[in-house]
Amino acid sequence: MLPGAMSNPAPSHSVAVIGGAVAGAEVAATLADRGALVAVIEQNPRPYGKIEDGLPRWHVALRRKEYETIGAKLSRPNISFVPLTRIGRDVSFRELTRDWGFSAVVLACGAWRDRPLPVEGAERWVGRGLIYQNPFIIWFNHANEAGFRGQVFEPRDGAIVVGGGLASIDVAKVLMLETTRAKLRERGIEVPMVELEVKGIPKILAGHGIAFEDLGLAGCTLYYRRRAEDMPLVDVPEGATPERAAKVLASRAKLLEKAIEKYRFRVEPLCMPDALLVEGDRLAGLRFRRTRAEAGKIVPRDETFEARGPYVVSSIGSIPEPIEGIETKGELFRFTDWELGRLGGHPNVFSAGNVVTGKGNIVASRKHATSVAGKVAAEIAKLPPEGDAALAGVRARIRERQRAVSYSGDYASWMARVTPPDLE
Repeated sequence: MLPGAMSNPAPSHSVAVIGGAVAGAEVAATLADRGALVAVIEQNPRPYGKIEDGLPRWHVALRRKEYETIGAKLSRPNISFVPLTRIGRDVSFRELTRDWGFSAVVLACGAWRDRPLPVEGAERWVGRGLIYQNPFIIWFNHANEAGFRGQVFEPRDGAIVVGGGLASIDVAKVLMLETTRAKLRERGIEVPMVELEVKGIPKILAGHGIAFEDLGLAGCTLYYRRRAEDMPLVDVPEGATPERAAKVLASRAKLLEKAIEKYRFRVEPLCMPDALLVEGDRLAGLRFRRTRAEAGKIVPRDETFEARGPYVVSSIGSIPEPIEGIETKGELFRFTDWELGRLGGHPNVFSAGNVVTGKGNIVASRKHATSVAGKVAAEIAKLPPEGDAALAGVRARIRERQRAVSYSGDYASWMARVTPPDLE
């Protein structure tokens, strides 16, 4: 294993990469190119992660491009794909890190758990008026598949969305696109979702001689605890001057205005959830408390107001799923080295991508994974080579797990088998 780029030499070390999407595929390809036998352990049948389940399906070209990129990386020599294997369920973290024989393990498992809505007692109402973003977008992305067996949601007019980032705008867009399409369908007008997203609701309606107000939709509202210009739609560059930072804030506000105009949702800034409004056996809405911004901090005010709707969609961020054997600190893994995502007591465990950064951004995930992969390669290069017998043992364990899930070892044929014909 050498720290510099190589072209798939004979393996000298073995590495397990947990998660096969953007970060996992990047780490796997880099390490394989530098002389490692890499096992990519993926919990799902397909390795696309949030490209498939989190990036809304109107991103047709981007999704297909990322599918191809991930597939090309995972098809490289020295990489073994191990699908349908969840760490903590099918293989314990302890077993993987101590018994399989890997020189290193890289966590690239992303963040799949929704951050809980910060109101006491909220979790009791999941499925009864409270919806979380991740299952909602998973449904939207797979709703057109005949074989989809996951949780199903009905877009409802007047829904409450709690959030403030790009993901919460995606939720608002889904609600507005789908409720608008339903109203048009009542008039005998069928508009493809992608066309409505690309052109925007007002433009499509105008082409049919209809005003948005004619549809009788109230629209959903996105409630955000900070100012509109604080919504992280564009990152402020590290080390930006005050003038540059001010321009970024202004561009955020303009982007939000354009989204509101194009998709007709509303935004209520400077307010935070304060209490649940329960009617009968359902969550009927939320009481919000007004806030103000002081020196970058959010300060609650005395003023409150109530908002009711058919349901509340919480979109306030995603956090890693807990894994038995990994210590946590609050909502995150207890990293002792954030640069490499190292864990206390596990000197040869590293982490890459969204599991560390908390960002679902493709570019940020790939950039972080590239950095971590190079440094992991350098760390492994310091270790003695594993030897032929040890590598043979690792290969045997990989094949055993692949057989357990009926994976033949041929990535292309597996993907053809497990990919629905109507996957978008």
